[in-house]
Amino acid sequence: MANQSLVDVAVVSHWIDGAERASTSGRTAPVYNPATGAVQAEVALANQEEIDAAIASAQAGFRVWSQYSVAKRQAVLFAFRELLNARKPELARLVTSEHGKVVSDAMGEILRGQEVVELATGFPHLIKGAFSENASTGVDVYSLKQPLGVVGVISPFNFPVMVPLWFVPIALAAGNAVVLKPSEKDPSAALWMAKLWKEAGLPDGAFTVLQGDKLAVDGLLTSPVVQSISFVGSTPIAQYIYETASKNGKRVQALGGAKNHMLVLPDADLDLVADSAVNAGYGAAGERCMAISVVLAVEPVADDLVAKITERIAKLRIGNGAGVDGVEPDMGPLITDVHRDKVSSYVDIAEADGAKIVVDGRNYEVAGHEDGFFFGPTLIDGIPTTSRAYTEEIFGPVLSVVRVSSYDEGLELINSGEFGNGTAIFTNDGGAARRFQNEVEVGMIGINVPIPVPVAYHSFGGWKKSLFGDAKAYGVHGFDFFTREKAVTSRWLDPALHGGINLGFPQNT
Repeated sequence: MANQSLVDVAVVSHWIDGAERASTSGRTAPVYNPATGAVQAEVALANQEEIDAAIASAQAGFRVWSQYSVAKRQAVLFAFRELLNARKPELARLVTSEHGKVVSDAMGEILRGQEVVELATGFPHLIKGAFSENASTGVDVYSLKQPLGVVGVISPFNFPVMVPLWFVPIALAAGNAVVLKPSEKDPSAALWMAKLWKEAGLPDGAFTVLQGDKLAVDGLLTSPVVQSISFVGSTPIAQYIYETASKNGKRVQALGGAKNHMLVLPDADLDLVADSAVNAGYGAAGERCMAISVVLAVEPVADDLVAKITERIAKLRIGNGAGVDGVEPDMGPLITDVHRDKVSSYVDIAEADGAKIVVDGRNYEVAGHEDGFFFGPTLIDGIPTTSRAYTEEIFGPVLSVVRVSSYDEGLELINSGEFGNGTAIFTNDGGAARRFQNEVEVGMIGINVPIPVPVAYHSFGGWKKSLFGDAKAYGVHGFDFFTREKAVTSRWLDPALHGGINLGFPQNT
């Protein structure tokens, strides 16, 4: 929500023309420290003039950057990679201060993002064209891959570093200029990375940070200059992004929400399952689109599994993600009090629908941080599959157990859902695992792996209402998305063999 300017906190500004630019819009939004509940900064919310300035800067930057040779672009990417590697602890602490996740988890997201930076450094092989000599007599055909121009990236609050790094390095490697609109909840990491790109040698304008809210988003979606939009966030917003940007003639990759299930067969190692369910359900306080939300326990294992998960929850340490006296907790707070209350409302719904709240994280307090946005790890058993708490994405540390009688019943529950982002099966039966990977209607699958996020040289993206648009993030999909192909048919005539006039349709001879 926007608020009046506070004189005692800093304002996180835009990055335009290679420098910080203070906003003149008069609009700001608070940036909280989720562990304390205190406003630690404000972020500028762009007006139309600032939106136009950001896009114009990127357009000018594109004209310069796209003319850099492949070797010079590659050198900038390598320099950025080395700078990021050297300074990642500083960035991790910055993420923790605004998002709330523990420092080690923030470091983990940086390292996964850095994988894409490293992939992008090898871009010459991935954007080269093809050549066919003498396709017809004296005629050669070849293809060129060229940048789109100015591209927009709209990133979510839960991964303020990793998600931009899914898109930005690849877009830049291909010769595009990027306008990044980060979440207004944790905007500082984008500005930090902008400074690093400049230090790495990126020309002014090639990377721009536009702080803002829906006005800034719509400015990117409707601008005739912006050629594509890359987005990660909730499904309703992903669908809006996709429809609006597509209507305005843009390429779109819009990754939406999830309700990820873990199918547990009776032959699975239940200690491994319990560890994995806790790690995947409560890591980053459940604010991950790849978090496990539902454990489908094929009977008769549910009672034992619930007991094992409950035992592990009791040992989790919840607190300030930055740590206290050198001790880091396992889980930090949620991003805002509004989001905490929304998560709590889903537990209320589950309880009203007859589910058993085995471990209740509502009204959780951390000593010394009573005003923080904490929500304890929550375990729900016996939730009806008709409950909104089962069907909708909660995006918090809430794990539900659904008891099923067979593999087939569990598979049907997964496939009948509206999301298709990630899923996992836990079993020691190779045949069952192979059947599952072929039959499940989900884009990313783990076999005894709870969070199956693909490595950088594969691509990230789900099915159904978890992905709008045809292109997934990073990998080969990413390079295809940020380039467009030209096919050139060339003939250099021998004056002595001129063919004369022929009005017939060209033929290969």
